[in-house]
Amino acid sequence: MVKTEKEIREILQQVPDPEIPVLTIEDLGILRDVEYIDDKVIIYITPTYSGCPAMDMITVNIKAALQEAGIDNFEVKLVLSPAWTTDWMSDEAKEKLEKYGIAPPRFSDDKSPITCPNCKSENTSLLSQFGSTACKALYRCNDCKEPFDYFKCY
Repeated sequence: MVKTEKEIREILQQVPDPEIPVLTIEDLGILRDVEYIDDKVIIYITPTYSGCPAMDMITVNIKAALQEAGIDNFEVKLVLSPAWTTDWMSDEAKEKLEKYGIAPPRFSDDKSPITCPNCKSENTSLLSQFGSTACKALYRCNDCKEPFDYFKCY
């Protein structure tokens, strides 16, 4: 069953990020491109940072989604350049993060305080440069006292 690149992209847009299941690989900007070379589908993905442990699971989930759709002739390629940036995240992804309890990334030159995703206070403190995963930092809200992750800018 031959599918168009658009149909394949629609299938892949449903693949969740294994670390933040409310986001898809499309939301995060990990899914870079889809193309046919001869009769083979080539899927290009970029990790959020070098050595991201979730990439193996993302590749497994991509393969499962394609095979479930009847696509067997494909290859998943890891693309390291250009390096992933939080600029590739959709605005919808940032909204989903906040609703999930993770402060979304800001532009790297934005020096304003990190906003608590729970109570929206800017009275927050950095606890650790590394949160539940290396791509997040751990903060605490000084008003509601809740800890939360901040998705770091890259």
